[in-house]
Amino acid sequence: MEGSLEAPTRHTIPWQDEEWYDGAALEAELRRVYDICHGCRRCFNLCDSFPLLFDMIDESPNEEVADLSAGQLKAVVDACTLCDMCFMTKCPYVPPHEFDLDFPHLMLRHRAVENRNGDTSLADRELAKMTRNGKLGTAFAGLANWATGEGNALTRPVMEAVIGIDTRAHVPSFREIAFANGAQAVVPAPNPDGPAFGRKAVLYAGCHDNFNDATPGEAAMKVLAHNGVQVRVEYPDCCGMPKFENGDMAAVASAAERISAYFVPLIEDGWDIVPLTTSCALMLKFEWPLIEPDNSNVAALSKHTFDVSEYVVALAKKGGLAPIEPMAKTIGVHFACHARAQNMGPKAMEMLRLIPEAKPQLTERCSGHGGKWGIFKQNFDRAIKVGKPTGRNLMKENPDLVVSECPLAGPHLRQVIEANGNEPPSRIGHPIEVMALAYGL
Repeated sequence: MEGSLEAPTRHTIPWQDEEWYDGAALEAELRRVYDICHGCRRCFNLCDSFPLLFDMIDESPNEEVADLSAGQLKAVVDACTLCDMCFMTKCPYVPPHEFDLDFPHLMLRHRAVENRNGDTSLADRELAKMTRNGKLGTAFAGLANWATGEGNALTRPVMEAVIGIDTRAHVPSFREIAFANGAQAVVPAPNPDGPAFGRKAVLYAGCHDNFNDATPGEAAMKVLAHNGVQVRVEYPDCCGMPKFENGDMAAVASAAERISAYFVPLIEDGWDIVPLTTSCALMLKFEWPLIEPDNSNVAALSKHTFDVSEYVVALAKKGGLAPIEPMAKTIGVHFACHARAQNMGPKAMEMLRLIPEAKPQLTERCSGHGGKWGIFKQNFDRAIKVGKPTGRNLMKENPDLVVSECPLAGPHLRQVIEANGNEPPSRIGHPIEVMALAYGL
């Protein structure tokens, strides 16, 4: 039977069950799912996992999944960025369909087995230690930024040889002071005339905002405070998305337990939780409850977490926003995969339409970056390839501004646009930065 008449649902992730790590059972499930995908092929244009799978099947002796080797099965896993788009937008066989197909979480299971067996690469393990890396990077920001700078012919080839980061890939620069450490001294007081006066929001500064680029966070706190919201910035720890990508389930569960316990007292005191990064919002809202389904703190945090764009739109619908001056600009909007995976609709578009005379134009395709996946030498060319249709669509109408809700997608898309032969914008920032610009903040 094709398709399902019921709303899609997701199973909890049984990462604590020994059977989940059984190698033979995993291979059997990979072959079952790949065979269904082979017969369907709707996902051919989402990422490189599916074209790779279909090409390998088509080139096999009998054009069957049974012909594929274990190495070929793994190659499909290695090409997956865990963007969730196949599950969220294409697959007709997701639960509760009898085929019970969740491709991204099957890829996650494979990586969890690899992680348990000690097969996760050293580079993947070390790069996933975001809080440690961020603290070191900010402590030695000058040296770190020099060493990781694009075009550094001395250090970048060494980085490629030792940890596999492609010499061409953009590596985020570090701030000298972590955002959460310095924000309380500069956060604006809530505007008493703002329509949302009385609301309180914690900006959860994800790793990138906290240690690398706080521009979206600074814009968010200004926009919210201008509308009357009391704002504070917190960074208890990394949400665990990079370790999730590695299949390190115990580490992600630990982050869920600790961070939810940190935020729940604030929730009980009336604070809303607003992550600054779509990946963090996705983890808090959806992935953590599937990993720790019996944790009441995780459940409470999930219910009180709002993506930045989602939060501004909610404020507008509930009590309106402070008046915004007209801004007659066209805006190319990249609908980031981890924003789409939150199943809330294109809230960035909805938010930017609140600006009089603004003309946002949506692009619903993957940038190709995929967290740390796209910076590795073995993936960088593929990351550019996947992103090229996105870059072409973003620049089709020569927009005045280009934005993305993913902080890693923005710099990568600049490289993609340049690879397409176009002049990239000087910055591809977060949509909340455009709201701050419209307010003159």
